[in-house]
Amino acid sequence: MRAALYWAPALNDPLWDLGCAWLGRDAETGATCPQPPIDGISGFTAEPAQYGFHATLRPPMRLATGWDEFRAVAANIARATRPFALPPLEIAVIGGFLALRETVPCQPLQDFADRCVELTNAHRLQPSASELQRRRAAGLSPRQESNLQRWGYPYVMQDWFFHLTLTHKLSLSEQQTLLPHAQRHFAMALKSPRLVESLCIFTQLDGPFLIAERFSLGPP
Repeated sequence: MRAALYWAPALNDPLWDLGCAWLGRDAETGATCPQPPIDGISGFTAEPAQYGFHATLRPPMRLATGWDEFRAVAANIARATRPFALPPLEIAVIGGFLALRETVPCQPLQDFADRCVELTNAHRLQPSASELQRRRAAGLSPRQESNLQRWGYPYVMQDWFFHLTLTHKLSLSEQQTLLPHAQRHFAMALKSPRLVESLCIFTQLDGPFLIAERFSLGPP
């Protein structure tokens, strides 16, 4: 099993329904969702749909300790983190991918992700040689190589940024075609203020990732 710590919109947030519809899958229930009538959208979204609609905090890892121990750490992180405002979101092209990301920097988001990585590090198995080779093939900076060795993933800490992935890597023409569709699809939800008020454990067994548990932020 692989486990990850993600942020996902609340179930009563319109952004959750819109994100699940865009990807064609609901990671809370595992159900298939009707996608917008856009040519080729199922192909463009097939890869992110496997992970569910989310923003990564602690990237997926294989557990070196038991489920109960990992779950307890996640619960403690949530309990020690007070809800905070999420900046307004926008559709952006990041490295050829379409993604939702915040419009202004948010230090509480960075701190939240850093805690998730640091406090779960003792619970992950070391990456295999093939996984290390695959990560390095992308071309890593010295800091990203250090992250890979220390945290098991290159794009954490100072190399992390908040985003909810919407597509696989697109050509320029595909970006230009899909971007206005995504902007229209998410327009109303992006105008709504929202809080980061939960932490989710996503798990993967033999198929796509599913939400195993949501923890409310702050003390009970």
